[in-house]
Amino acid sequence: MDLGLKGKTVLITGASGGIGEATARVFAKEGAKVIIHYYKNEEKARKLASELNTETLVVGADLSNEKQVEEMFKEIEEKWGRIDILVCNHGIWPEEHVEIVNMDYSRWKHTMAVDLDGVFLCIRAFLRQLAKFPGEYANIIIVGSTAAIFGEAGHADYAAAKAAITYGLTRSLKNEIVSLARLGRVNAVCPGWTVTPMAEKHLKDEKLVKRILKTIPLRKVAQPEDIAYIIAFLASDKVSSHISGQIITVAGGMEGRVLFEDEEIDLSKAVKLKS
Repeated sequence: MDLGLKGKTVLITGASGGIGEATARVFAKEGAKVIIHYYKNEEKARKLASELNTETLVVGADLSNEKQVEEMFKEIEEKWGRIDILVCNHGIWPEEHVEIVNMDYSRWKHTMAVDLDGVFLCIRAFLRQLAKFPGEYANIIIVGSTAAIFGEAGHADYAAAKAAITYGLTRSLKNEIVSLARLGRVNAVCPGWTVTPMAEKHLKDEKLVKRILKTIPLRKVAQPEDIAYIIAFLASDKVSSHISGQIITVAGGMEGRVLFEDEEIDLSKAVKLKS
């Protein structure tokens, strides 16, 4: 299906791998102009850009740094002008399991700076450029997590940040964006367990995978493309023009309770690792 994204300009944060990379590839196939943001892995970002059969721009920034975000958007504006679609995909998940009672304030602040403040700074810059480049349409898609829905013990910092951007920002911004773009929309996607560089090593633990799959009716782990296609769908003013302020969970029907016993989980059909 033609999603009507040809010629649209999309900025994808955290686009050098995982869900961000898959999203860049989907938008490129749809004929969009793709801006690939990276933080540290410039080489991987430029390699991705070279593989996409569309116009690309590679930009780097620490999105928790206000000045760097402003400079990134200034660079984009000078080179390409208006951004039509912003996909806030970047984020960190501190690997160490630390409950709040033992969590250092420094860890809490760092997670919030990247996962919450970084999204705020990008969205603010995006909205400000909309004021400079008037148009009826504009889209923001925020990538949250099922941690925002169910919580995540040992990672309450991550869950809290994702809940803030998913629920607080999405549902507030849907009412604000229309003052800058009459038909502007804001939606969020909450992925569950997905085969990404961040999660892949954990998905090699069979005991963990079985525990995960006990809560998922489809009894499989998502591929990055599963999330990317939903992001592209939400970005399309052709097929989702009347959807705004919605939070779409892409997690195989995950629930916060056990649905299956160990013998009902077939690992050979559940996880397709890329490496």
